[in-house]
Parts: sequence; C-alpha cells; structure tokens
Amino acid sequence: MSAIRDFFASRLGIISVGCFIGVFAALLQKWGNPGNMGICVACMERDIAGAIGLHRAVVVQYLRPEILGFVLGAMVSALAFREFRPRAGSAPIVRFVLGMLAMIGALVFLGCPWRALLRLAGGDGNAILGLAGLVGGIWLGTLFFKNGYNLGRNQHTYASVGWLLPLMMLGLLTLRLMFPPLPDKDLSGILFYSLKGPGSQYAPLAVSLGVGLAVGFLAQRTRFCTMGAIRDLILFRQLHLLSGVLALLAAAFITNVILNQFNPGFTGQPVAHTMWFWNFAGMVVAGLAFALAGGCPGRQLFMAGEGDGDAAVFVLGMIVGAAVSHNFGLASSPAGVGPYGIHAVIISLAVLLFIGFTMRQKIS
Repeated sequence: MSAIRDFFASRLGIISVGCFIGVFAALLQKWGNPGNMGICVACMERDIAGAIGLHRAVVVQYLRPEILGFVLGAMVSALAFREFRPRAGSAPIVRFVLGMLAMIGALVFLGCPWRALLRLAGGDGNAILGLAGLVGGIWLGTLFFKNGYNLGRNQHTYASVGWLLPLMMLGLLTLRLMFPPLPDKDLSGILFYSLKGPGSQYAPLAVSLGVGLAVGFLAQRTRFCTMGAIRDLILFRQLHLLSGVLALLAAAFITNVILNQFNPGFTGQPVAHTMWFWNFAGMVVAGLAFALAGGCPGRQLFMAGEGDGDAAVFVLGMIVGAAVSHNFGLASSPAGVGPYGIHAVIISLAVLLFIGFTMRQKIS
C-alpha cells in the first residue's frame, strides 16, 4: 500500500494520471459524448441539473454517470487509503455562492478548466482565450491569498456529513438505473432526457461510469487539480501539479489525432462560440471563483468524495448555478453569449471581488 501511495505522490504518478484522463476523455467523445466534451465537470453538472428538472433547456438534460463516478471513485480511494475524513464548517454559504458564480462564468465560456484543455486538444482556438482567462482569474486569486484572504479552517465533524454527497450520488445512480433513456421520449419516469443537442449525446452507461470511477480514484490519490497547478506555479514556482495538467493536454491531443478528432480552427467548433472577449471574461470569473474556493470543479468533487462537506456545498452551488444560468438566460450557446450573460459576468466579478476583499485576515 505504501508503494502505491509513494507512486501517486511522485511526478511520474501525476503524469500517468493526467495521461489517463486525457486519453479516456478523448475516447469518451469517440464513444458518444459531445465533441470536445469527453469530460467537462461544468457541462456534465449542468446536464444533471436538467435531468432532475432544475432547468428546462431541452438540449442539455442527461444524468451524466461520469460525475457520479468521480465522487464515488474518490470515496473508494479515500476509504482504501484511510483518508476519508468528514470535515466542514469553513464559510459554507460563501462556498455555495462561489460554486454558483464559478458555474455562471464557465457556462459563458462553455466549459470547465478540463474542457478548456480538451477543446484546445481538439483544435478549438477559442479555448486559448478561455485558458488565458482562467490563468488571469487564478492570478487575481493569488493576490488575495498574499493579502490574507482566508475562508477559515474546517473542522472534524460527524461521519454523516462526509457521507451525504456520496449518498446523493448513489441515489442519482439508482434513478439512472431505474429510469433509463427511452427512444423518442424526453421524460423517463421522473428524469428528463434530451432528444437533440449535447444532452442527447452520451457514451454507454457502463463505460461512462467505469471511467468516472477510475478517474475519481486516481485523481484523489494524486490531488489532481487544474486550479492548484496554476496557483502553485504562480505562488511557489512548483511544477508538480502542472506536469499532470500538461500530460492531460498532450495525451488528449495525441489521442484526438489518432482518432481523427483534431479539427483546428476558431469557427464551427462543437458547443463553442467565437465571442473572444467573453470567452476570456467568463473564465476570469470561473478561475477567480475556483481560486477563492480552493480547487477546480473536479478537485471539489474528489474532496467531497473523501468527506469534505465544504467541497460538497461548492458542488451543490455549481449545480444550482447551472439551473440559474439556463433559467435566466445567462448561459452561452454556439450562437454566442446568452441575453443576460454579459450582465452576469460583470455582476459575478463584482461579487467575487467583494468576497475577496472582505474575507481577509490581517497579516502580522
């Protein structure tokens, strides 16, 4: 067990996990997931919000098994290595709001940090603006860190707190098994399913869930985090986490080339728009929210799987943020930013700056 722990803590370990995620993200696209969206935490949580009826955008409704697998796989890993530690109490309402704002920014860009990398690996030039915005948002977050920003310490708490989100995911998986998609039906029992658009495109259940479980297990072992990689580079000049992120990008690119899924350009890219400034600005918002919350959306799922109730609150905030984005015309589409998306970016950035400036401890 110690040898396995040591391997995943090494540079080779995190590079191996990055390669695994990159290869299987591209394969999931080949097996049925939307273009350049083999894995996208923001998009998949948005689809889950639609599947359980929190929004009525009929083209993005599907109960994505990958997300359920991320949490459950991380939980299995944490239990196996005795790292399941129920904890909570670090500004939960702030974390919920940060989750909502992160989702709003991500859906203006149309993707989380992982999808930004996968879009670039698939040839989508618009992802360059998104990644630049992500770096800019995280850089802003590091300025707050240097000036005492702190959400406070979470504390050990009841075991049930750590189990609640994994149990929710088990419940959703049960619903997915009980109410599978039906041909030409947009409602199966109590779950909504898209008949067209990205929500209607998905890999087989066993494949999606299997990949999700594996990614959750491996990412929990390595502490894989896109936000953390950029933060560590800026603050500490450390390349450990970044090596895994770059491995993801390289592996996805090579796999896309082999599968003939690499299509370079800015126009006509799947589930993307060309409003370059708002691609950038949306990810500034998302990057700053991830930084202030202490992890990218994937990392939040993995931490929730190991018992972190604060991360679970962030995850629930993202799901609610997806519903808000689609119910109030904030989310983008291939046609461009939603009717109120620009307003949402500006307001979200103002709220994030408010949180950053007002939650600082004096540095003695």
